[in-house]
Parts: sequence; C-alpha cells; structure tokens
Amino acid sequence: MKQKIYLVYDEECPLCDNYCRMVNIRKSVGELVLINAREDNQQIKQISDRGLDIDQGMVLIIDEAYYYASEAINVLALISSNNGLFNKFNHWCFKSKRLSRITYPLLRSFRNLLLKLMGKTKIDNLSKHSSNSRF
Repeated sequence: MKQKIYLVYDEECPLCDNYCRMVNIRKSVGELVLINAREDNQQIKQISDRGLDIDQGMVLIIDEAYYYASEAINVLALISSNNGLFNKFNHWCFKSKRLSRITYPLLRSFRNLLLKLMGKTKIDNLSKHSSNSRF
C-alpha cells in the first residue's frame, strides 16, 4: 500500500489550486492527497494545534512531519517527478531551500491580492480553532 502524503492548501485560490493539481510526486514516494483547507477536517485541526496559519502557507504532511510554507514547496519539489514541463520547472525553481524562502513570500502576496480581488475571505484557521477550544 502506498504512503499517503497530504497537501493542505486553499482550493479557492486559482493559483494555489492549479499548482497543487499540476504537481506530481514520484510514484515511489507515495500518493499525493489534496485537501481543501476551507473544509473542516482532521488535518486542519492538527495544523491549527501546531499553530500553523494556513493563510500564510500550505502544509505538506508526510508521516508525522509537517512542512509549512516555503519548506512545503521545497519538499514538494524534491519529491516531485520529472514528468512534464511544469514538474521539471517546479523542481528547478524550488529544489533550493534558499530560493524557496525567497520566492514563497512573493507567491503568498499574489495569492492574498488575488483572493482580495475575488472577494474571498481568509481561512482564519487559528482563530476558528481557538474559539472552538474555549467551549
């Protein structure tokens, strides 16, 4: 049975959604499972428990390891296949931790601007989770 690797991201962001749907990981690594961060699920609770703000970055979960924001995109690049132009470009762009740390904030800024222009609200998982835990 293949290992499941979870990628939690904002499905309502067209940039995020296209990226996550286009990235392919090597079959030897496992099966990539995409999770919409706007839906209430076990992964969002675990992410919130760790204090990770999904509005500031996607989360990649492999076994018990949580990779966040630039680290998530870097690990995705390292485990991605080289099938197709997009995956080759993705690997080339984000295989470097340093370049991922520089580039990711720019991508996040584009996401935030796009969501604002589209009239979409933030996910706000940390405040939703903390308000639930008070009761």
